[in-house]
Amino acid sequence: MTTTEPDERDICRFLSQYGAELLGSGATCIRMEKNIGRIARHYRHDAEIVIMPRHIHITVWTPGRKDAVTAISSISQRGINFNINALLSRLSWHIADGKTDFQGAVKSFRHIIRCQKQYPWAILAAVSVANASFCRLFGGDAISMIVVAIATGVGYYIKQLMLDHHIDIRFTFFMCALISAVLGSSGLLFTLGDTPRIALATSILYLVPGIPFINSFSDMLHKYYLCALARFADAMVLTACLSSGLCAAMLLLGISMF
Repeated sequence: MTTTEPDERDICRFLSQYGAELLGSGATCIRMEKNIGRIARHYRHDAEIVIMPRHIHITVWTPGRKDAVTAISSISQRGINFNINALLSRLSWHIADGKTDFQGAVKSFRHIIRCQKQYPWAILAAVSVANASFCRLFGGDAISMIVVAIATGVGYYIKQLMLDHHIDIRFTFFMCALISAVLGSSGLLFTLGDTPRIALATSILYLVPGIPFINSFSDMLHKYYLCALARFADAMVLTACLSSGLCAAMLLLGISMF
């Protein structure tokens, strides 16, 4: 990025990187397109976007001129991060409202994408309580809820560690499901509570890729069919991985599936 007044090349490169990070943090295609359009209009440029499963192509030009600039960026694989998602969207409004110049926007963008997940221990506790609540929702008793909370807490902590070390997300889902299911089956193995099978079944619900499924549906509604199918396929693969982990735990412990 240059430190002078931005031209088409500066803006195109910035928008390409911005869109790649926004999609990678869990935004839908329509949200990314609106944010990029908002920024481009502020700088009196037009932008066209082609979204592929792993890359985005952005072309920027000045209305009335024939020349254009195109940039391609790989979509970030950082994983879903609503903090980054919200901050990047807020940045687009700050730019559109003239609250920051281009150099300030670039600095803010670089700072945002370096942000780590906030309060990992609080998130872990919240996920554990939420999954225990699912256990109760499906008819689990108090002991089963405690078992599910422990299984979820351990599994989610391992998930955080593995993703922080950039371990393949499919293997991460398999291992977390395996460990959570083994811990969740303690009710069956030690005759704890009256609903041990509910505890086992709900111990892995925190791994269900709900956001990719929702984003896939949203992209399909807005006619981003290629991205919708790609996200749906990714979600199905993750679902298969967590299901494989559950089945492996049941086979390992000799628990009947029916």
